[in-house]
Amino acid sequence: MQSDWSVQATVSWILSESFGCRNVSILAEEDVQSLSTADGTGLLDAVVKTVNGCLIEAPYFGLKGPETPLDSSDVLEAISRCNSTGGPTGRFWALDPVDGRLGFVRGDQYAVALALIEDGEVVLGVLGCPNYPMKKEWLSYHHRYHRIISKLTPPTSESWDKGCVIYARRGSGEAWMQPLHHKNKLLAWPNSAMPVRVSSIDNPALATFCETIEKSNSSHSFTAGLAHSVGLRKQPLRVYNMVKYAAIARGDAEIFMKFASTGYKEKIWDHAAGVIIIEEAGGVVTDAGGSPLNFSNGIFLEGLDRGIIASAGAKLHEKIIRAVDASWNSSSL
Repeated sequence: MQSDWSVQATVSWILSESFGCRNVSILAEEDVQSLSTADGTGLLDAVVKTVNGCLIEAPYFGLKGPETPLDSSDVLEAISRCNSTGGPTGRFWALDPVDGRLGFVRGDQYAVALALIEDGEVVLGVLGCPNYPMKKEWLSYHHRYHRIISKLTPPTSESWDKGCVIYARRGSGEAWMQPLHHKNKLLAWPNSAMPVRVSSIDNPALATFCETIEKSNSSHSFTAGLAHSVGLRKQPLRVYNMVKYAAIARGDAEIFMKFASTGYKEKIWDHAAGVIIIEEAGGVVTDAGGSPLNFSNGIFLEGLDRGIIASAGAKLHEKIIRAVDASWNSSSL
């Protein structure tokens, strides 16, 4: 919870400084109420300290930080702007402050996801993946091992680029990636930024499947059986939550499927940023019926047909959807 509020306050403050408080409305996971109660005083102090620690580094990213450290009222005000309910009209930001909480707690993969939605359509998406390395070769190693090896290599080596940021704008036809940490370099765009593109693989037998690590809220048995039925033979890439979208966008994997357990409803902040990044990188994201995801109905992805499928291209996507249709009636979902 502390991490969620800290991220929400930091992002809200930066957006408000950039666009004006009146122009910023954010739909996010946590609200300000429980943090502003008397029982939350110690927690609030910790959040304020974390937020100020983050904002000190703003100039490193080409942003202006506060002239004086924020106090508790400033932080609560920033979080209070995270009260949007979404909907089909107007402009709002959808923020998932810590996507992949289990990964975050374990010191493994997680993401900070931010999307701008205008009149129900995602127009901008950003994924910050602090432990997702720039180099694909590092994916097979745990980040703690990577940290040890990095100390033994020259500071100019790409192995120092442990985390990455991936982003895309609607209609641009391209997605970009840059290191989250880059030794002795300013990270203001376009320094160190490079375009990313989905894989050209359209044969399921050659494709890599993103396998979710978390077992809650999704059917592992159905996706595993489906992966086998379409001929997926390669070792799956095991990553947390929204990091899967980053993996497909930059060509590290080709397929991601999520079929929710009965009664679970997908939230828009878990998908908005990732969807536009994959689409602008050349991939396809739909529900299992082939329809685009609908971000215009508030917090939840209403009207979702069975589940969500993301693929590196249209041909591969069609094959997966046909396989879902063929397998669905025999499943217990």
